[in-house]
Amino acid sequence: MLTDADCKNAKCPPEKKRERFADSGGLYLEVSPNGARRWFWKYRKQGKEGRMALGSYPAVGLKDARAARDTAKNIKAGGFDPVQERKVGHLKAAANLGETFELVAREWYDRKSPGWSEPHCIRELRNLNKDLIPWLGARKVGDVDTVELLATVRRVEARGALDVAHRVLGTARGVLAYAVATGRANRNVALDLAGALTPHRTKHFAAITEPAKLAELLRAIRGYQGGPVVRTALQLAPVLFQRPNELRGMAWAELDLDAALWTIPAVRMKRTKHGKENGSPHVVPLPKQAVELLRELQPLTGHTALVFPGERGTTRPISDNTLRTALQTLGYASDVQTVHGFRATARTILAERLEFDPLIVEAQLAHAVKDANGRAYNRTSYIEQRRTMMQAWADYLDKLRIGADIIPLHGKAA
Repeated sequence: MLTDADCKNAKCPPEKKRERFADSGGLYLEVSPNGARRWFWKYRKQGKEGRMALGSYPAVGLKDARAARDTAKNIKAGGFDPVQERKVGHLKAAANLGETFELVAREWYDRKSPGWSEPHCIRELRNLNKDLIPWLGARKVGDVDTVELLATVRRVEARGALDVAHRVLGTARGVLAYAVATGRANRNVALDLAGALTPHRTKHFAAITEPAKLAELLRAIRGYQGGPVVRTALQLAPVLFQRPNELRGMAWAELDLDAALWTIPAVRMKRTKHGKENGSPHVVPLPKQAVELLRELQPLTGHTALVFPGERGTTRPISDNTLRTALQTLGYASDVQTVHGFRATARTILAERLEFDPLIVEAQLAHAVKDANGRAYNRTSYIEQRRTMMQAWADYLDKLRIGADIIPLHGKAA
């Protein structure tokens, strides 16, 4: 075993790269020709020899080197790699420089948001800035407990925003999961609150699904006294049953009226950021009634990029509220029928009364349906079947509107 004098007088001959002076239990002092002396502990892991640096002599004396060796041996005896454990400790120490909830949350958002869609980015940032950071921002993220987080989220509940409260908890769950993964917290306390919030029921968009009531609505739409741009959009909404944002943002360049097709670019669809950037466009077959309506509108707005430009300028479409207000003007409040609700109207009647294959209906709705093998359903398939369905749907709506007797089809169509 070494003594303090041995360590002090240890030298390396000039012809050698290094000289080692053994102590005990794998501890040794390594001396280089320039006189530098460093402590190492030799051990074996998975049958291979490894070594762990324990500091330089004389900054780390013999007694301290032996203590460090013993600590490392205890870590190894517990089934852990002492070198790896020390690296983790260094990372945790570095992480502690920015461990407040706000700093971790901002870091989480900066890393995750590039993969999110713009609406999702807006929602997550609003949850942070409005409902989490004002109350938890200055707290050490690892010290946030369940009671504290619950009180924060219940402030959102108290203003009646039950669905928002659940989203805010989801945001907190993401931040705290990141805190655990980066060594700033030991556990994700948000996971303990899954059943603590008031349940909220998802509100579906109001939709008329009774043919007789739908006939009244179609007649009201035909009698709409507003401008031609809004009137055409309102007439197309039940016929094409696409999402309101997709309909109001329709561009002339997306239309091939001769081929009776509307091709909506992936970037305008309701998809993830990856889906918007790499997905296929959604192709909508146009029934002859839709083509006629668009050709009638073309002389009025065909010189602009948008089919339905807003009143404040031709570069922006009619607003979200325009068609909603038009329906309300006709006597249809948002709890009776919404523009988005035309999708549910079509889905229900096409499947239950016209008996079209639900897969074809879902394809027209641009829903990602998975087959029996778990593969994502191709949104642009079944074009010919959907063309047949869309024409049958438009004809059915015309018959409803004029009051003809509608005889449900028997046997699954297409």
